[in-house]
Order: sequence, then C-alpha cells, then structure tokens
Amino acid sequence: MALFPLRGVLVEYGANILGPIPNIVIFQFNPENMTRTITIPPPPASASARPRVETHAAAAPPSERFEISAHFSAADDLGAGGAVSAIPRLFGVGPQIAALEKMVYPQSTPGGLIGAAIDAIGAALSGPGSTPPTQPVPRVPLPRILFIWGPSRVLPVTITSMSISEQKYDLLLNPVQAEVKIGMQVSSQAPTDDAVGEGAYKYTQMIKDTQATLNLAKVIEFAVDIIPF
Repeated sequence: MALFPLRGVLVEYGANILGPIPNIVIFQFNPENMTRTITIPPPPASASARPRVETHAAAAPPSERFEISAHFSAADDLGAGGAVSAIPRLFGVGPQIAALEKMVYPQSTPGGLIGAAIDAIGAALSGPGSTPPTQPVPRVPLPRILFIWGPSRVLPVTITSMSISEQKYDLLLNPVQAEVKIGMQVSSQAPTDDAVGEGAYKYTQMIKDTQATLNLAKVIEFAVDIIPF
C-alpha cells in the first residue's frame, strides 16, 4: 500500500474540540524549510543590595517561534476538471487565503458578519440622540490555533505575522498563485479553559522528551571513548 506524504495543517478550534471546527487550512505544498527561534529570557538580577546576575536562574521559561512560507496554486485543481475545479475557476486560491486571514482576526461580534449587520441596523434605528453605552468594550480573544506538523508536533500557536504575496491572476483578477509567509508564537501557557491547547503542548513536550532519551541511548555507545575515567 502506497504511503501518502503528510501535509502541514493549521486548525482553528473553539473552547470545545468536540464541537464544530470552524476553520482548517491544509498546506497545498509543504514548506521546504522552517525557521524555529527559541528565545531565552535573561536571568533575573539579584534582589540584594549589591546587584548581581543569577546565572543559573531564569525569569521565565524560553519561548518558541516558527516562520514558514506556504505556497498555493490553483493549477492542479483547474487541470482536474469537473466539480473539483468549480471553486478555483470562480475564486482561484482566494478561499485558502481568506481562511488564513480569518485566523488572525478576532470574531468581535457574535454571529460574525450577520451579527455585525444586525448591530449596524440597531444603531441606525436608535438615532443620533441615543445614549452611548457606559460599559467598556470587553477585550476580544484571538482565535485558538493548532499548528500540526506530522504526528510528533502538535502545538497551540498564535499567528503573530502574515505576509501575502499574490503572484498570478485569472481573467476576473482572482489570485491563482500565492505565497503566504506566516509567523507563529507557541502558546506554552494556555488559558485555563483551553484543554485542547494544553493537551497538545504537553503531548509535543512528551515526544521531545522521548526523542531526547533515545538520543541518550545512542550516545552511551560512545561514552567509553568520550569519558577518559
């Protein structure tokens, strides 16, 4: 049986993963490389009268960032014909780009666009002389995202940057080829109600611990030659 290569995935999920998943983007072509940056916080200064640096202490755990470039093209789907090519013929790769953009904007209004339209109508009906609300507008949480890169890397992330390069267009000026550069910050401290993100982070850390242990087993073979006593 032939094995199909896995693809990277970004999944936007709600507080309950068992509910409907609102947004998924599968990388059409896996990025050829990925930049991982681990930022190590500086050690805290001593609280004593004579300032000094605690070299074996840390103010916070290290943080990790990813940077990838995802490529999308409508050429394969357009060449397939039939129902597969219906959406690319209408919108090119616009749906994939729109799904990625949705992952960086908070859903500030309940019901999305429908809720925004209802609020706009209500504001128009209330008239210019209506009393503005006295309650402050609450902060809106960002979408919760899982970055899945194979079975050993499932991480909760926040998308920190996104640069979209639309490279080719069809007759309706829909993009048919695009490159999207995505920056992501790993969310090591998940909110208390985010059991999915916390579980994913712990799972990936367990895989890392297992791989580090396997590396130790390999190093033991050379320990006799490395250690002179």
